[in-house]
Amino acid sequence: MEVIGGIITNSLALISDAGHMLTHLFALLVSLFALFFASKPPTEKKTYGFYRLEILAALFNGITLFMISVWIFYEAYRRFMHPETISSGKMFIVAMVGLVANVACAFILKGGGDEHGHGHGDSLNVRAAFLHMLGDTLSSVGVIIGAGIIYYTNWFIVDPIISVMICVLILIWSYKLVMESVDVLLEATPKEINIDEVIESLKQIQGIDNAHDIHIWTITSGMYSMSGHIDTKDMLISETTRLSKEINRILGEKFKIGHTVIQFGCECKINNAHNTHTDHNHNHI
Repeated sequence: MEVIGGIITNSLALISDAGHMLTHLFALLVSLFALFFASKPPTEKKTYGFYRLEILAALFNGITLFMISVWIFYEAYRRFMHPETISSGKMFIVAMVGLVANVACAFILKGGGDEHGHGHGDSLNVRAAFLHMLGDTLSSVGVIIGAGIIYYTNWFIVDPIISVMICVLILIWSYKLVMESVDVLLEATPKEINIDEVIESLKQIQGIDNAHDIHIWTITSGMYSMSGHIDTKDMLISETTRLSKEINRILGEKFKIGHTVIQFGCECKINNAHNTHTDHNHNHI
């Protein structure tokens, strides 16, 4: 409806808003596809399952937003050079319809969550979809304001100005979305977790001397994994079971790390023990 309205009214702002919404419709379908596969169990080849599809979908959304913004900037530049006549009354009506649709979608996504009541903030993908709708809502408001200004002043240059303002917001959100997705794919340490703090917490556990070679990464939104080497006191292997349970408890409760790969080791003084044994035999002889 906005595409047709944009063509009829010759409004770049309406066409930009329409393209933005159409892109989001396609991106949301990709997101839904990704979430469907994320619910599938792991396989021999995909031992972590398909959780990363959510991140790939979010990355796709961000890149697509960026590309659409570049096109809008180009069209806005062209209209700055040669302003075109716009039918502001029809532009206003179409933008109002778009605003109602965007507000409804934004409320649905903001209220969406899992059985535990977690909302859009717990999923990078759902948060991306919510930001899309929020951006669409703001852009519709901008188009409505622009239509009002054009109606009373005939300043047709307001149309590309509104388009550029919308694009700036879109670019900021798409940049953040792409960076967060890339960080996950590069297995960067989650920004919510401080590795030094993790190490200090592990060293507080009785029986642990040190923790090193710690790697923490994100599998998908809110799902963290960790691998590391733990130096223990000289103890039986069976006693490390207690340490393992305590490590997982602390990591889960304090840092929300649910999957761990721990390698235990002991800096035992083998040489000293060997020398003592040799001296003992020598004295005995």
